[in-house]
Amino acid sequence: MTTREPSKERADIDIQSIVEQVQSGDTHDYAEIIRCFQKQIYIYCYYMLGTKEEAEDASQDIFIKGLENIHKFSYTVSLSAWLYKIAHHHCIDVIKAKNRGYKFWLSVKREQVKQTQAPIPEYDEMVHRLLENLHVDEKRILLLRSIEEYSFEEISEIMDMKPATIRKKYERLRKKLIKENKLGGGFYEHSFKAEG
Repeated sequence: MTTREPSKERADIDIQSIVEQVQSGDTHDYAEIIRCFQKQIYIYCYYMLGTKEEAEDASQDIFIKGLENIHKFSYTVSLSAWLYKIAHHHCIDVIKAKNRGYKFWLSVKREQVKQTQAPIPEYDEMVHRLLENLHVDEKRILLLRSIEEYSFEEISEIMDMKPATIRKKYERLRKKLIKENKLGGGFYEHSFKAEG
């Protein structure tokens, strides 16, 4: 991860004081927590679930669960990692409840694009192609590591796995996608953080 800027440190301190206020019963301040993390949680849900509507619903549910369980939060992990853990479990539950595979979602998405004749932005298309052939665990690890830039330790907290397991899975995934890149595509390798 990158070195923290002074303004980010200040934001972290402000978040900590807001969390303390919410934990002491002032739930109105929770809106500030939502404002700070809403976009990144939404993006995670969007790439996990596949539609804007599901991502919006999931984000709302995640922040409700966060508020309901804020009294359980402690700074053994960052608030961001704690919210991602809630998001991780919630998205898995939604995927199971849908009882539909990722391939079905992809066919629906392609059909929507055909009907609207609206092109998918290049970056969005690249991410969808990247995620298309991955298993759910691989998608989660890729999103958390390469896009959100979490450490292996933070991802292990979110996914309830050992950091060494996450590191191995990430390295296998990285090699798999780089190999695919050499066989055909041209956009995978730059998307990966180097190990560390």
